[in-house]
Amino acid sequence: MVAVVRYSSGHKSGWDAFVKASKNGTFLFLRDYMEYHADRFKDHSLLFYYKDKLVAVLPASTSNKELHSHAGLSYGGMVSGKKMKSQLMLQVFEALVRYSREQHFSALYYKAIPHIYHQLPAEEDLYALFRYGAILYRRDVNSVIDLGNRLPYNQLRKRKINKAASYTLEIRESQDYGTYMQMASQLLGEKYQLNPIHTAEELIRLSNSFPENIKLKAIYEGEEMVAGLVIYETATVAHSQYICSNARGQKLAALDCLTDYLINKVYPHKKYFSFGVSTEQQGLYLNEGLASYKESYGARTVVHDFYRLDF
Repeated sequence: MVAVVRYSSGHKSGWDAFVKASKNGTFLFLRDYMEYHADRFKDHSLLFYYKDKLVAVLPASTSNKELHSHAGLSYGGMVSGKKMKSQLMLQVFEALVRYSREQHFSALYYKAIPHIYHQLPAEEDLYALFRYGAILYRRDVNSVIDLGNRLPYNQLRKRKINKAASYTLEIRESQDYGTYMQMASQLLGEKYQLNPIHTAEELIRLSNSFPENIKLKAIYEGEEMVAGLVIYETATVAHSQYICSNARGQKLAALDCLTDYLINKVYPHKKYFSFGVSTEQQGLYLNEGLASYKESYGARTVVHDFYRLDF
């Protein structure tokens, strides 16, 4: 029988070591990342033991008697070790369901880890969800370039990159998150009526804690930052977010220049370059303009799936 233990601070070193050695974990599941916004979410992460060996962990939080794959993370289902197999995962889910009923949870809301982040095949959880009757309630579109099998840029993107080459622009790795987030906030507010998920202070703290994983890539004209994006780097993926430029940067096609540089010069050794999601309203609305922009670089769709398992 698989035993379930709720996470506490005494498990931190064991949790982190397991995530680092897992076949589908990323730095987002390390406790120092998960807990940077601990005041906003009630953590209820779980550890699963089989014959006294840790075989899986589930980053999780609770809200209104519901158990969620951690609500503060973009993705995050069952993180499993290299010895995880389908039969054992069924036992892990049997234990999860039993524990959840004992805790009087009404449902589990589960964010599957997209396969691009897997270092080994790791979709045993998707089979277990199917076996236990989980319902797919949301599917997001993420635009991704397979860097080992790339499609060409479209003609507009090529013209923009050539245009940027006629200006004097410099690409830097920056720590000026204040200027950058002001630019990102203005763009998100004007175009999408949205606010950034992170503050500049949070990104500074996270980048200081994970300097090998979180990096601000910016492009300057002289000393003015005119475009930038934040890269979340994992073993297999360079994921970009808060892709933004100011009015001057748009005129210079600076973002096209920066993105092309990252794809071709900085991250060609990765398996994938991810532009992030282009869907809203629980996946029911596709921002076609945003998706088209990402696809102009040769990106194509990888879905982020969300399941609900009622107890």
